[in-house]
Amino acid sequence: MFTLEEVRTQTFKSRDAWWTVFLVDPLAGRLVVGLANRTAITPNQITWGAFLLGLGSAGCFLMGEPLWLVAGALMYHLSFVLDCVDGKIARLKGTGTVLGGWLDYVFDRIRVLTCALALMWGQFQYTGEAFYLVLGVLVVFLDMLRYVDALQLAKVRRQMRRQLNEAIEEATGVAPVLSEEPEVDLQQDFRTRFPWYIRVRDWLRDHRVRAHLVSGIEFQMAVFIVGPLTGAIVLVTLGAAAMLLVFEAAIMFKLWLSSRDFTRELVRIRSTPVRL
Repeated sequence: MFTLEEVRTQTFKSRDAWWTVFLVDPLAGRLVVGLANRTAITPNQITWGAFLLGLGSAGCFLMGEPLWLVAGALMYHLSFVLDCVDGKIARLKGTGTVLGGWLDYVFDRIRVLTCALALMWGQFQYTGEAFYLVLGVLVVFLDMLRYVDALQLAKVRRQMRRQLNEAIEEATGVAPVLSEEPEVDLQQDFRTRFPWYIRVRDWLRDHRVRAHLVSGIEFQMAVFIVGPLTGAIVLVTLGAAAMLLVFEAAIMFKLWLSSRDFTRELVRIRSTPVRL
């Protein structure tokens, strides 16, 4: 029998979006305990369930009326909770598959696309305001931008780690230990410019929260939960979009500073005499 503590230690990410940490994991963890101990349900089945709930949420949004918006928001949140549950059960039981990971990613994108179009089309039909159609395009574009950008950022960081490790091995004749971070510091310039950031980041890490406070997850939740629940879809969506772009710009700036550190460190390592 799995305990809640085991679920927390084995399946919770060390750092996650604040929405997930505070508003999803407390419920998802308890659902994992019940499902893992009392059912034979598979992660892929849960993924399908989350996807169908997401489509149900889109159906509610399409109706356009305030009560339907509330129902759609609640269904979207539950869909996201289940979307977290499937991965936790997979990690807990060791039953994750490549297909499951692919389904999870593709269904996430379809859910966002479908809910964005349904929400904004429903509001266009309900209010007659054509601006909602523009807003729908904006939501889809920003979601795509965020996830494509995340993939490319990860790729660039892997390339920098690989090149630094290769340079270290060539200069010293010893292969460095592979890890998530290179053996050299690529955040020197950033920390010099923003010394307060480290204190804020460490405090957030102590609470399992990523420093990237407005990511794709928070953007989705603002658009599909906060906006419909408050009846301020336009204001909340535009505000969330602005905050998402601010944090994306900050990430790009930090990456630019890291690239300067990377170039400087690469030159330094390659100029180091080879030790025989």
